[in-house]
Amino acid sequence: MKNHEQKATRPEPKYRGIKAMPFVIGNETFEKLGTIGTSSNLLIYLTSVFHMKTITATNIINIFNGTCNFGTLVGAFLCDTYFGRYNMLGFASVSSFLGMLILTLTAAIHNLHPPACGDGSICASPTQWQMAFLLGGFALLVIGASGIRPCNLAFGADQFNPKTEFGRRGINSFFNWYYLTYTFAMMVSLTIIVYVQSNMSWSIGLGIPTFLMFLSCALFFLGTRIYVIVLPEGSPLVSVARVVVAAMRKRKLQLPMEPKQSLYRSFSTASSINARLAYTDQFRFLNKAAIITSEDQINPDGSAANPWRLCDIQQVEEVKCLLRVIPVWIAGIIYFVSVVQQQNYAVFQALQADRRFGKSKFKIPAASYIVIAMLSLTIWIPIWDRIVVPWLRKRTGHEGGLTILQRMGIGMALSILTMVVSGLVENKRRTIALTKPTLGIEPRKGAISSMSGFWLTPQLAFSGLTEAFTIVGENEFFYQQCPENMRSIAMAFVFVGIAGSSYLSSLLSSIVQSISSRSNGESWLAEDLNMGKLDYFYYFIAVLELLNLIYFLVCAKYYKYKETDTTPEVAMEKVVQSEEKAVV
Repeated sequence: MKNHEQKATRPEPKYRGIKAMPFVIGNETFEKLGTIGTSSNLLIYLTSVFHMKTITATNIINIFNGTCNFGTLVGAFLCDTYFGRYNMLGFASVSSFLGMLILTLTAAIHNLHPPACGDGSICASPTQWQMAFLLGGFALLVIGASGIRPCNLAFGADQFNPKTEFGRRGINSFFNWYYLTYTFAMMVSLTIIVYVQSNMSWSIGLGIPTFLMFLSCALFFLGTRIYVIVLPEGSPLVSVARVVVAAMRKRKLQLPMEPKQSLYRSFSTASSINARLAYTDQFRFLNKAAIITSEDQINPDGSAANPWRLCDIQQVEEVKCLLRVIPVWIAGIIYFVSVVQQQNYAVFQALQADRRFGKSKFKIPAASYIVIAMLSLTIWIPIWDRIVVPWLRKRTGHEGGLTILQRMGIGMALSILTMVVSGLVENKRRTIALTKPTLGIEPRKGAISSMSGFWLTPQLAFSGLTEAFTIVGENEFFYQQCPENMRSIAMAFVFVGIAGSSYLSSLLSSIVQSISSRSNGESWLAEDLNMGKLDYFYYFIAVLELLNLIYFLVCAKYYKYKETDTTPEVAMEKVVQSEEKAVV
């Protein structure tokens, strides 16, 4: 009791959520402006400046992007286990800046890239030293992305007090505004920065995002004094492994009739940053890890002498939290397939549509139409956060207006509508191209439809709305439903899921292309969209998303939200639970 009283006198962290946001959001915005502005045009840079073959450059970019996404797992593990989110973000931000500085130097210094192609179109390949310097920059960018991506969202949410209504509302708003700034950075990078790189100067075009990344680092460190910095407790995955091993060892034992009162509960972990979780009946097999037998010994401080044989029921409930989010994570992977299709095939649709801006001769770049989806998201999020959520809050009584899973479900339903609308628009585009082409020698080969590219607006606008509901909700879901000491790993789940969606999309495209080619001799996904049936592929994805929605609704029905233990015997523990591991 004396120890508890001493711990209870420790000051609670001074949460300055609103005051910390300019530094956190500013750091995030400049970081995204820098990294996206650099990475979005790398394929062109490698082929035009380093004279790489398209297949070589594509492979390098694919390896780079894939490593960045999967590297988030390593970064999250190191963050939650050893360094903490503040240290990891600081180190990763500096690494990203150095990586972008190296890329800028490869463009600005002539000796760091091959000479320009001669009049005879003879292009020199990069030397080994030039390639080594370039790949060194990529390596630093991978390190930076692996540390920043899983930590920045969780670090921002750490600045709000989750015990107060104001703090919980602040967390909800933070996730919305975080994604808004991300989308804004995407739009600026894909338009202004890419234009400077492609039409003015590569050294200036790469130098601008490098300078913005420097501002990101500076802004992050300027806010150090007001941050709430949560310290790591050691590897959270070790605790997961202990529960599984202990449950397997005691698999033949019978659970007591009243497990809530009979299973082992230790108060020696009161200083943990993890909230005390309420007992649940789900995954009852794991409860066996907390059965006390004659072979189990308890230390004077209340902890188990052999943690690989006896685990606290709190540890068991933390493992259950992880198991519960996995089905929802799988649904998120399948959902994101619809977003990937818009990012890929909408560009090809635009290429074979009339991209003239009004009556002028200026043609809108095909890739720029993707900005419509981002603009849709950018407009909707402030409306949702400031108008819709307060209106819903009065009627539902829920702090977020809707539950997280309800928001995600709405986005998944909209993804079905997105695919159906995409199919209808593509059918109209192809029909016009075959009857009233604006360009092309033969109406059926490579014809450019006279349909305006702005007809793509509905499907892209719906795509932006689906992201506003599902992806924003998914980020918040993983943050809130995973144990506090695993939140960086939880954020990494999102990026690994995106990588999985990309691989799944490629697999589905290959299967559809192979099967449809055998049936009628021409693939649904033909190089010339006029000769294919892209609308059929969109409808196929719509059916897939419908099945995924049904699966998600089943998961949501049986999902149990994380609840804290409010029984009297843990009242003293709740007083001292998170303060010891959080410092200002």
